[in-house]
Amino acid sequence: MKILIADDSSTVRRLVAARLSADGYQVLEAADGAEAVELARSGRPDLLVLDKVMPKMDGFEVVRALREDPRTASVPIVMLTERTSEQDVLGGLGLGVEEYMPKPFSPLELSLRVRRLLARAAP
Repeated sequence: MKILIADDSSTVRRLVAARLSADGYQVLEAADGAEAVELARSGRPDLLVLDKVMPKMDGFEVVRALREDPRTASVPIVMLTERTSEQDVLGGLGLGVEEYMPKPFSPLELSLRVRRLLARAAP
């Protein structure tokens, strides 16, 4: 299974990629929102781990773009971000984000949430 990690922090991308690679997933990485949309459309990931605050397009703009595209509309999304106000959480969930996790985060908890979402999305 393939997972796209979109975060402008290379440290966060490395941490998440290391955890998910150790779980046996193939990992794609994007450093900004526009790259995330492009990779989601071309790379066809099974799940996206997405930061809210990124250059070029923020996480909510990425979610909107992916949900409007039939090729990516059903890809599960985990929002992993420091932006955890009630307004941010409700905004993300309202756009179709399946999980909303605050930073700092537990890589093991992220791993479990990813596994659960992928199991639910499996045919």
